[in-house]
Amino acid sequence: MLNTRFLSTIAASALIALPAVAVNAEQIFEIEETTTTQEQPLPLEQRAQISYDAYILGPGDGLRIELLDLPELSGTFAIGPDGTIYIPRLRALYVEGLTVEELRYFLTEQFRTYVRNPQVYVRPIKYRPIRVYVGGEVRRPGYYTLSGVQTITEDVTSTNLGDVDSGINALGEGVTSKRSTLTSGGSSGNLFPTVFDAIRTAQGITPYSKLSEVQVTRRRAQGLGGGRIRTNLDFLSLITEGNESQNIRLFDGDVLNIAKSPVVLREQLLKAGQSNLSPQFLEVFVTGRVNIPGGITVPQGSSLNQAISLAGGAKLLKGKVEFVRFNRDGTIDRRLFAYQPAAAADAPNNPILAAGDLIRVQDSLLSGSVSVLNELTGPFVGLYSVYSLFN
Repeated sequence: MLNTRFLSTIAASALIALPAVAVNAEQIFEIEETTTTQEQPLPLEQRAQISYDAYILGPGDGLRIELLDLPELSGTFAIGPDGTIYIPRLRALYVEGLTVEELRYFLTEQFRTYVRNPQVYVRPIKYRPIRVYVGGEVRRPGYYTLSGVQTITEDVTSTNLGDVDSGINALGEGVTSKRSTLTSGGSSGNLFPTVFDAIRTAQGITPYSKLSEVQVTRRRAQGLGGGRIRTNLDFLSLITEGNESQNIRLFDGDVLNIAKSPVVLREQLLKAGQSNLSPQFLEVFVTGRVNIPGGITVPQGSSLNQAISLAGGAKLLKGKVEFVRFNRDGTIDRRLFAYQPAAAADAPNNPILAAGDLIRVQDSLLSGSVSVLNELTGPFVGLYSVYSLFN
């Protein structure tokens, strides 16, 4: 098990205001909280010698561990479900919660028992799927499992590995997912999951999503004090300007939250559909005094009048329009208003649509009276027709 000289317990400390860590001109990462009592993988004087990355190891990760000039002690290892890794001579070591650099330093100290001046190199060759929470203004908030890079092939050069690893430092130095490097340079499997992937997996945004205010909260390495850190992203700049710096790589345990706008952001909906962030089309239901009642597929950002038009338009002798929306919080938004074909999009009587909206064009007073009259006289007309046939 883990050598006790590499473990220390620090006393609880109140949350203190620390200077934010600047990543670039647009992003500030702040320490959100610290844990009251936590186990530190390395003493303070040894942690000061480590350059930390943000990726925290866990069950399912695969590692390539090499000792210089000692191939018999080198090999490929996987972290088991219990968070341990089995290494010859060292046996089972609990490594869950360590960063790659912490693990390298720890193994170096462990191998000193058997090797004089060991030189240990550790690099990930397989990343586990991550589980993140996507909340706020998305169509289906909740926990999602996102697949990362399944395998980094052995022919990846050290230069390419540096590019890949810089993507790991998403809360420290590099913030993008390094898509171009992974696409062109010697890797197989999926790309690193990003904010874009998480929102898309949650079925996209709602008409009230405020993409200019997206917050990501992340676990902090225990060697740096534990707790959580957070950043605010202007994700709208990704789909409007192609600003990839706002599309950071996600890690296991991240919490993503999208703010809510007080008004419908129609232009943003259109951009989201064009960029494949949200489904390009959605289905609503139009019934009543229309020519083609039933389910209607409309583009993202469409209004009520556009849906009625796609349903063949309203019939003559139409009445008011009833609009029903089932909100995610369990409430029902029900409205009744006069049909105005020339109303501007997102006007009170021409709302922007969301998936599953119900639209019913009611009968007018006259058409309703005619329908009632037909129901009352229908049987007598039928009887008279039969009588005329046999008379």
